[in-house]
Amino acid sequence: MSFGFLGIQFGWGLQMANMTPIYTYLGADENKLPYLWLAGPITGLLIQPLVGAMSDRTWNRLGRRRPYFLIGAIISSICLLLMPHSPSVWIAAGLLWVLDASINITMEPFRAFVGDKLPDEQRTTGFVMQSFFIGIGQTLANLLPWLLTTLGVVGVMASGIPYSTLIAFSVGAVFFLVAVLWTVFTSNEYPPENQEEFQKQCSQPLLQSIYHEVTGALIDMPATMKQLAIVQFFTWFALPCMWQFYGITVARHVFHAADEKSDLFREGTEWGGLCFAIYNVACFFIAFVLPVLANRMNRKWVHALCLTIGGIGLISTLVANDKYFLWVGMAGVGIAWASILSMPYVILAGAIKPERMGVYMGVFNLFIVFPQVVMTLVVPQIYESLLGKDPRNVVVLGGVMLLVAAASVCLVNDVADKGKLVEA
Repeated sequence: MSFGFLGIQFGWGLQMANMTPIYTYLGADENKLPYLWLAGPITGLLIQPLVGAMSDRTWNRLGRRRPYFLIGAIISSICLLLMPHSPSVWIAAGLLWVLDASINITMEPFRAFVGDKLPDEQRTTGFVMQSFFIGIGQTLANLLPWLLTTLGVVGVMASGIPYSTLIAFSVGAVFFLVAVLWTVFTSNEYPPENQEEFQKQCSQPLLQSIYHEVTGALIDMPATMKQLAIVQFFTWFALPCMWQFYGITVARHVFHAADEKSDLFREGTEWGGLCFAIYNVACFFIAFVLPVLANRMNRKWVHALCLTIGGIGLISTLVANDKYFLWVGMAGVGIAWASILSMPYVILAGAIKPERMGVYMGVFNLFIVFPQVVMTLVVPQIYESLLGKDPRNVVVLGGVMLLVAAASVCLVNDVADKGKLVEA
């Protein structure tokens, strides 16, 4: 049921670790990098609520969510194949827009898929299983360029993009599609319980229906969802600070690369990708521990603890002068990442009606993409002044934001957690 996430996150991991180096190889200015990453949050902002509402009113031979898995996977794989061949920054940015849009088409229904099929007592395990596959997929993706170079793949294309990146993206395209196809053809879905009501819903004009679904969901949003929105804002402001600037931070401050043409820059950014693999390995292992902790403790306090550890991990980059010390901080980020990918969704799923699972999961993702848009617009404005034109300071800013997110978890009331200790 969650195996497709392995492929999705393989493609996502390639993007997260390699797009900043690709942009830099193609001549992008460092302080403009966040603008070039706008594709992810904007396409998520537009597509995820729409796909969530559309999948709620879809039923055909593939089911409700699986048609979207398939369409998104095909387009994503094509974009992954084309990306390393980009001759300019703007072609790479355009491909990223299409890639992110198609990944969002595939990924959003996977969240609702778990909510559809599992009762509340199994949802923690269901969402954590997605974290488990996310950890594996992103680990493989982050390791692959470094591993290819270690195995002797050398040289660069005319654009300056290494051949190791080209091969990694080609492998990722195939892996993405095959993993999603596995879920599409080996899992099933439950048909709507009330066929008459479902047909009535589907007979309404599509765009009008989606508009009413999304706006109605926003108006009727449960209190728990509003409280989680605050946590998500600071969490997802922090993460792109790491994704966009960590690789070049490692290249500049640990490998001491003079510029993007230096071999040290390639080594440093590949090591940054390897560090991303470390946080995904940590995510992989902590995915087994989180359900146990959540059952013995309180789900929201487990999430707060994990966010705190992740924030400290990012801030530790400030004093990381040894490349292996970076792994310590990234292990902490991996603990936070496993919780980020599961606990908010577990808490949310217990607070919303099952028949509106898709639209609410889509709307909830607005609280992921909106802070990324804010980060993308704010950081370039303060990069030269407050952040001293230093990518490491952006990473540390992300760590501070994770600590704020951890503190804001105190505001959340997890209504479905029978073991909760405090009513917020």
